[in-house]
Amino acid sequence: MGMIATQDLLNRASAETGLDDYGDLPFRDALDRLVNSADSEAKLSEGGRERFAGSIIGYLVNRLKIVDYLKKHPDLLDKPIEKPMFVFGLPRTGTTLTINMLASDPARRHYMRWEALNSVPPSKPGGYKDDERYLAEQQRIDMSQKYMPHLSAIHHEDADSPSEDQFAMAMSFCSQLFDSVLDVPAYHKWFLHEADYEPAFRFQKMQLQVMQAENGGRWTLKNPWHPLYLDALTTVYPDAQLVMTHRDPLQVVGSACSLVNAVRPIYSDAVDRRRIADALMETFDLMIERQRAYRARHGEDAIFDIDYAEQVSDPVGMMRKIYDHFDEPFTPEAEAAMRACIAENPKGKHGKHKYTLEEFGVSEDEVRERYKDYRELYGFA
Repeated sequence: MGMIATQDLLNRASAETGLDDYGDLPFRDALDRLVNSADSEAKLSEGGRERFAGSIIGYLVNRLKIVDYLKKHPDLLDKPIEKPMFVFGLPRTGTTLTINMLASDPARRHYMRWEALNSVPPSKPGGYKDDERYLAEQQRIDMSQKYMPHLSAIHHEDADSPSEDQFAMAMSFCSQLFDSVLDVPAYHKWFLHEADYEPAFRFQKMQLQVMQAENGGRWTLKNPWHPLYLDALTTVYPDAQLVMTHRDPLQVVGSACSLVNAVRPIYSDAVDRRRIADALMETFDLMIERQRAYRARHGEDAIFDIDYAEQVSDPVGMMRKIYDHFDEPFTPEAEAAMRACIAENPKGKHGKHKYTLEEFGVSEDEVRERYKDYRELYGFA
């Protein structure tokens, strides 16, 4: 198996599109780091190497098309992204339930999986159900559900479900996504401790400006990992509304490890479970620390908090609280759509998710000790 060469990936993306302008925002250093780390550290299987290269080319192709579209429609860059709402929190804490309910409000605009990965030309309002990009992505999901039903049991998304806007950051190769699917220690260290996240958000904003060209509404986005980079996020979106979900880390760590452990074999035959736990727990430490630091600078209520148990017991009541907090009208249409959303998506609809901490070489005491302050602060102790 030869090495993966960054230039080869760039050439293949250009060949596929006939384009070669990636815009003036930096991404090459991040891409080089990711590819080198994947190549030398991730123990990629032969199929995994192809899948990884294919995914990188996919992000490069989408980036090329977005830059090209904006050159032809420069007026889109003047269109604001007004008061976007970002939902985040440690993974497995209810971010999906939250975004699904918010996205059902007809006044809102969410980041759909199919268009996130294939954004040009921009989607038409509501008329995308016959768009071949939507149909192809849904077909791919249906197929993977057949062959990997355990993944849907843990986290299911349809082609038009609200997806994680780290797919936008992935086009700048500065995304936690890569740290989840691969064991890439050098990239992990750079991503958490050295990366400049701002260019990734600047490019994300450009993608949103393309996506809203014909299909607007208030952007409502979700990415569990946003606590890592709230400063960059709010530099690019100064009027962003921030919402954080919280759940006892005792329930979170094993569940998050189990999701990563379900995905990694797609890329590598050598998956080390304890390494998954160590990388995730270090990431969680930083997420907690950075969002605390953000509040210390901007005030405790700069982020609206959702308690997982309270949300599960009264989801619509929690939505009402969010709208009140941000002084947004909670319309009868929004409430009706949210109630329908809950009825259509009972917990465990796609199967039950089973896991234990011990599978990952971690004990409950270790998690209790490590997240002692967080558990006390948010009432989980």
